[in-house]
Amino acid sequence: MKNSKKENNVAPSKNFIVPFILLLLSRMSLHGYELNQKLQAFGFQTLDQGNLYRLLRQLENDNLVQSEWLTNGSGPAKRCYSITDIGKTYLKGHARQLEQYQSMLHQFFTVYSSFLELYISPFNTEDKIEKFKK
Repeated sequence: MKNSKKENNVAPSKNFIVPFILLLLSRMSLHGYELNQKLQAFGFQTLDQGNLYRLLRQLENDNLVQSEWLTNGSGPAKRCYSITDIGKTYLKGHARQLEQYQSMLHQFFTVYSSFLELYISPFNTEDKIEKFKK
């Protein structure tokens, strides 16, 4: 059985990136680099800057976010992103959907835990789970 850090560190699904972006922007306006740093803190380690900016442009085309160029004295201008009213509505809908998924996941893990308790002894549980995968 391999035991590398990469296998044990599960990244969030790419399907969650848009709701996380909108959630962050609902709290404050951010430029791309700040947004990327905050997303990484949530576990989105594999998202590179180029993909993030493409996604932000798409979200802007979909009217979920808006941007403006900020010039603060010295240094280059920064594009700052904020959520729109349409984005807030989308975020609320996605949050309701996630609540439903959370309920389903709770039911899944309740049944799954019961299965493990019935059929797998508490010793070497990880090894036995690996055998089931094969």
